[in-house]
Amino acid sequence: MNKKTTPNSFKKIQLILFLLLAISYQTKAQHTVEKLNRGLVAMRLDANQVYIGWRMLGTEPTDVSYNLYCNGKKIEGSPFKTSTNFTHNSPTDETYTVRAIIKGIEQADSETVKVWANQYLDIAMQIPAGGTSPDGRNYTYSVGDSSVGDVDGDGQYEIIVKWDPSNAHDNSHKGYTGNVLIDCYRLDGTRLWRIDLGKNIRAGAHYTQFMVYDLDSDGKAEIACKTADGTIDGTGNVIGSATADYRETTGYILSGPEFLTIFNGQTGKAMASTDYLPARGDIKDWGDNYGNRVDRYIAAVAYLDGEKPSLVMGRGYYTRLVRVAWDWRNNTLSKRWIFDSNDSKNASAFGQGNHQMTVGDVDGDGKDEVCNGSSAIDDNGTLLYANGLGHGDSLHMTDMDPDRPGQEIWQCHETPSKYGIYGLEFRDAKTGKPLWGVSGQGTDVGRGLAADIDPRYKGYECWGAKGNLYDCKGNQIGTSKPSMNFAIWWDGDLSRELLNSNRIDKWDYTNGKSENLLTATDYKSNNGTKSTPCLSADLFGDWREEVIFRKADNSAIRIYTTNIPTTHRLYTLMHDTQYRVAIAWQNSAYNQPPHPSFYLGTDMAPQTKPNVVTPK
Repeated sequence: MNKKTTPNSFKKIQLILFLLLAISYQTKAQHTVEKLNRGLVAMRLDANQVYIGWRMLGTEPTDVSYNLYCNGKKIEGSPFKTSTNFTHNSPTDETYTVRAIIKGIEQADSETVKVWANQYLDIAMQIPAGGTSPDGRNYTYSVGDSSVGDVDGDGQYEIIVKWDPSNAHDNSHKGYTGNVLIDCYRLDGTRLWRIDLGKNIRAGAHYTQFMVYDLDSDGKAEIACKTADGTIDGTGNVIGSATADYRETTGYILSGPEFLTIFNGQTGKAMASTDYLPARGDIKDWGDNYGNRVDRYIAAVAYLDGEKPSLVMGRGYYTRLVRVAWDWRNNTLSKRWIFDSNDSKNASAFGQGNHQMTVGDVDGDGKDEVCNGSSAIDDNGTLLYANGLGHGDSLHMTDMDPDRPGQEIWQCHETPSKYGIYGLEFRDAKTGKPLWGVSGQGTDVGRGLAADIDPRYKGYECWGAKGNLYDCKGNQIGTSKPSMNFAIWWDGDLSRELLNSNRIDKWDYTNGKSENLLTATDYKSNNGTKSTPCLSADLFGDWREEVIFRKADNSAIRIYTTNIPTTHRLYTLMHDTQYRVAIAWQNSAYNQPPHPSFYLGTDMAPQTKPNVVTPK
């Protein structure tokens, strides 16, 4: 120690440095999230009981408690300190509100809600008129993938619905398609606007990835997607030429301008458009000569600067892989970075993409990385890793093994000559290094799912189209396997349930079978054998998830919510930004279930307060 530095002054310097580091950490890691209402729901269980659930907000301290009111009268049992749901003995349908208590002070009333007769909310849809394609084939419309965002800043989500024509096509198939339409509905069924993407946007799972998010953190969500000449915004204005038609006789659209457009979430008005990057260029440079691989689009939202969200739009994953990050700030759309596998420094990412992307902070710096599949991009647009195992149809990222630091990824792979011994791969999300895997037996392994479904083993269980059922260490724990399309937190424990087609099932680990908890009769899933819902997310009530299905005749969508009591209290998953951006990218190509940034499952550690703020 320097002679001039006394022990006391040295301690002061240490304290100052500690405080500076703490302040720096808080600044770089703090994400701006939606200012949500309480998400209060009340529904009748039987003639004498009403189930009530509400959100614990990510901006509230961990010791927050709640007073629940019925018709303005405090319910016996308040304040509630260990749960955010309650079953009220009431034979009549009353109105309910809830008030948070923070540092001993009761806060303002939440929204007031009435009692639902059932555990679901029906929202009527305005079905678009069908049409006839240039080759004389008639088509109709079905509700497709959906998303949510608070477009008007009232703290309640609106539902954004994509309408798919019945003649939509996979990129590998030729044929004309009808126009893709996007609607915005309030929960009461009011339609705010309709966007018609026009004849120069082809319909299919890989063409229109629409991101719904508050991209400028002003308290109101925007919508972003690829557009073209003839797109009509929600106010009736046309983008580009209203008459241009670039459709070839095969139905492919391989010429003409391509745009990226930011739409106002409340009005549907196009606020800004720019050239879509990367341009298609010579289609043969993407791996074929007829237009399949050039039009494989992908999209996500990521907190690349550690504070506000950015848009990440992509093209290509079988061969050339390009991702472009955009910022929407002060009504201006600007490019943050572009990642291209054609650049020599990124060459190892060539062909290392999936039919989706996932996003999260894998290196602990408070900024998100973008996982393409077998490659990942750091928050600054540089290559984080590429492990060479190739393309796959599904991937999942979260803290699957709570005994080791950081997050893990469970992914299936398609090409045996690339994946080798790893048809299914469990890897470190930061380094891309495989930790264990399952043989693909020389085949395209088309499915894989990871979720905590067996409380006898700490961490996630993993399974896929090959192999058996494994714990997060790679140990086989069963030969019977659950469905592998989607997962949902639904009942009262911390394990996750299975969501497949129009069913929610519970995995009975004692006999290796699924037990049905809910079947949405007369309601359907989407995307063929993928059997995915319109959307699955923590939309209201407590931390558990809701699911949206479409009615068989497309006249309505139905939002199911759980009415099963739970003693577990967690922050709303929508204030965990890794989970929240997963809701945004869920509609991108092959839909995947959302996962949070932390381990959520049996024997989980006490949850810490999310480091988030709401717009000022």
